Amino acid sequence: MAVLMGGLSSEREVSLVSGRECADALERLGAKVSRIDAGRDLAQVLTANRPDVVFNALHGAWGEDGCVQGVLETLGLPYTHSGVLASALAMDKAKAKAVLAAAGVTVPGGGLFNRFDVAKSHVMAPPYVVKPNAEGSSVGVFLVFEGANGPPQQVVAPDWTFGEEVMVEPYIAGQELAVAVMGHQALTVTDIVSRTGFYDYDAKYGEGGSTHIMPADMPKPAFERALRMAEAAHSALGCQGVTRSDFRYDNINDLLVLLEVNTQPGMTPTSLAPEQAAHLGIGFDDLVLWIVEQAYGGRGKSGI
Repeated sequence: MAVLMGGLSSEREVSLVSGRECADALERLGAKVSRIDAGRDLAQVLTANRPDVVFNALHGAWGEDGCVQGVLETLGLPYTHSGVLASALAMDKAKAKAVLAAAGVTVPGGGLFNRFDVAKSHVMAPPYVVKPNAEGSSVGVFLVFEGANGPPQQVVAPDWTFGEEVMVEPYIAGQELAVAVMGHQALTVTDIVSRTGFYDYDAKYGEGGSTHIMPADMPKPAFERALRMAEAAHSALGCQGVTRSDFRYDNINDLLVLLEVNTQPGMTPTSLAPEQAAHLGIGFDDLVLWIVEQAYGGRGKSGI
């Protein structure tokens, strides 16, 4: 086994933790594991390593957007999670939203705008959300509330490295929800209550940053709708293995909106997909083993 971790993206630190946890689990299961901090020499390292299967624990750009998947396809190595097309499609928020909407999944409005136009004036009436079009873990996400003095200037700061276009979407008040899909079957719904009021990077990965309520306390019809929408999104994008869909639920207006699909969800101690699997009696090691088995012998098969 080769476990890819770290990588080149802004989510490197999270990936190192995910990779460590998965590598530890594989060693407990008896596998011979090579822990690889993935860099641009990845093809040469894997050629020398010659693993039977690759566990891709990378997060964010390059490791999760189809690039590394293309390398692994070229080398003919079985690997975990989704393939090239699904990975690239899910990472591009604008294109993913178009596919999901065509599949009947409710997604936010808004669209892509030049970052300098977004910083110059409000491109839609507040409240709204500004985010990079191809990042995860809430990296580079800003909320603009009603009464704000002006649009966000962070998108034109010298240290902005997330592209010339940004996604701007209307802000949807209500519960922050997540649904993991394993194979093609949704597990459960988690209600995420952030300590900071916004489920940002620190709330996701910092100790005590958020509370996870599982199963989510919400009307049963909406709960079931979240499960079915996550499954539909997983299938529409052509995903494999385990994914996690993120939602907002406005219970006043009974509005459930899917924000994005994560094709390589976190595998850290505070991550949502392992928590949901454990809730259904699937321990962390068993989850990791299932993911590897799908990669090595059953890619494309559905079910738990």
